[in-house]
Amino acid sequence: MKKIFLFALVNMLALVGFAQTDKMVKHSGETLEVKVVKVGENVITYKYPGEDAEQTIGKLAVASITYSSGRKEEISEKIVVSGKEDWEKVQILTDPAQAVGLKKGEDVRGKTSGFISYNSAGSADKKATKRIKEAAAEMGAPFILLTSDKNDGFGVKQSIKNGVTYNYK
Repeated sequence: MKKIFLFALVNMLALVGFAQTDKMVKHSGETLEVKVVKVGENVITYKYPGEDAEQTIGKLAVASITYSSGRKEEISEKIVVSGKEDWEKVQILTDPAQAVGLKKGEDVRGKTSGFISYNSAGSADKKATKRIKEAAAEMGAPFILLTSDKNDGFGVKQSIKNGVTYNYK
C-alpha cells in the first residue's frame, strides 16, 4: 500500500511540474516547452524544465508565448521578404542580442559611389542603407546585424555599411 501511495505522489508531483511549463513558439515553427523567467525589451530569458541554467533568445525569433496560466502573449510579427522589392521590410539590428535564436546568413554591404559624388552626408547614408537592405532582401533575409557603419566627410560624401543577414530558419 505504501508503494502505491508513493508512486501516486511522485506521479502527481511530476504532473504539477510539467503543467507549470510555458510554450514558446518560434517563427521557425519550433515549439519550446520552457519556464519563462523574464521578457525584456529585446530578449526573453527562460529555463528548460529540470535545469537551473538560464537561456536567452531574441524577441524577433519568437512568435508567441502561452504561459502555464493559459494567458497567451504575442511577441513579434513574422517578417516575410520575398525579393528585392521587399527591401523596406528588412530591419537593421545594432544589438547582437536581438539576433539570438535566428539563423546567421551571409555578409552584405551597402555603399555609395566613391571618388566624385554629389551626395550630402544624409543622402549618402540613406543610399547606403537602401543598398544594404536591397542586398539582404535579394537573399530573402528579414534582418541585418550591422557590423560597421562608416561615413566619410572629407569633401566626398560616402557611406559604407557592412552587416550579416539573419533569417528564421
